[in-house]
Amino acid sequence: MARLLPGTRALRTLEAAARHLNFTRAADELGLTPAAVSHQIKEIEDQLGIVLFTRTSRTIRLTEAGTVMFEASLDALDLLNRAVSRAQKMTRGLALLKITLDPQFATKWLMRRVDDFRKHQPGIELRFDITYEVRDFDRDDVDIGIRFGTGKYPGIVSHRLFDNIIIPVCSPALLTSGPPLREPRDLFRHTLAHIVWARQGVTWPNWRMWMAAAGIDDFDDSRTIVFGSSSDAVQAALDGNAVALADFAMVANDLSEGRLVRPFELGLKVAAEFAYFLVYPAGSANDARIIAFKDWILGEVHNPQPDPTRRTWDEL
Repeated sequence: MARLLPGTRALRTLEAAARHLNFTRAADELGLTPAAVSHQIKEIEDQLGIVLFTRTSRTIRLTEAGTVMFEASLDALDLLNRAVSRAQKMTRGLALLKITLDPQFATKWLMRRVDDFRKHQPGIELRFDITYEVRDFDRDDVDIGIRFGTGKYPGIVSHRLFDNIIIPVCSPALLTSGPPLREPRDLFRHTLAHIVWARQGVTWPNWRMWMAAAGIDDFDDSRTIVFGSSSDAVQAALDGNAVALADFAMVANDLSEGRLVRPFELGLKVAAEFAYFLVYPAGSANDARIIAFKDWILGEVHNPQPDPTRRTWDEL
C-alpha cells in the first residue's frame, strides 16, 4: 500500500525549520507564525510516526530520523524546482528569451539599447529578470544572464563585456553653485559618495584609493557617504547632492547627454579578473536565440568607445 507522504508545503516547512533550527526564523522566512510552523512539524511527525526534532525550553535539534528527512527534503525540493524550471522554459515557447541582470546594468546600459536588438531580431521577444540575486540556470526560469564577477562558473559559457573604470562624476549644477573644483583637494569641501565592495581580496575603488592615486595622502574618508549600490551613489550625483565614484560604462550616456560631468579625468581600473560577463549554460550554446543575443551585445560593447580616462590606477 502506498504510504501517504508530506506535501510540498510541508517539506518546505521542514527544510526551513531544520536549516535554521529555530521555528521563529523559519516562520519569518516562510511568512508564517512560529505556531503554524510548530503545528506543521507536529503534523508531519504524526503522519510519518517519527520524531523529527528534540525540543528543550531553549533549543531544538534534529533527531537522526529528522536528519534523514531533512536531506531527503532538500533533494526532493531541488528536483521539483529543476523540473518546474524546465517545464516553464518548454511552455513559454522558443521565441521568448529571458535575461537575468542587475538593476544598474539594466537601467544604465541595456534598456537604452534594447530597441536596436528588437529591430534586428523582431522574432525574439525579450523578458527581463532584474535582480541583484545570482540565478541558477537549472533552477530558475531564465535563459541567459549578465553577471559581474570573474566569469569562471562550472558548466557556464562566459563572454567578457567590458572593463570597469571608476571615475568621479557630479551634476553640472554642482560646478556652478558649489565650491569650485579646480584641483583634487577641492573635493574636500564636497560630499563624496561611493560604494563598498570586496571579493577574493579585491576592493572596488573608493575615495581613499582615488585620492591616493591623485597624490593625496592625508584624505579623511570618515565623512564620505557609503551606498549599498552604485545606482544609489549615481543618483546622489544626478540630484546634485554629491560627487560620486561611478563605473564609466554605466554613466556614459549621462555624461554624453549632459546630466553628469567629470570634474577630474583620473580614473581607477577595477582588478582585471572582475568584469561584466554575458553568461549562459554550455548546453544552450547552439540555441538560436542565445546566439542572436550574444552576437548583438558583443557587437554593441565592441563598438569604438571614447577613452574614459587619461590616467588610470595601473599607470601611476
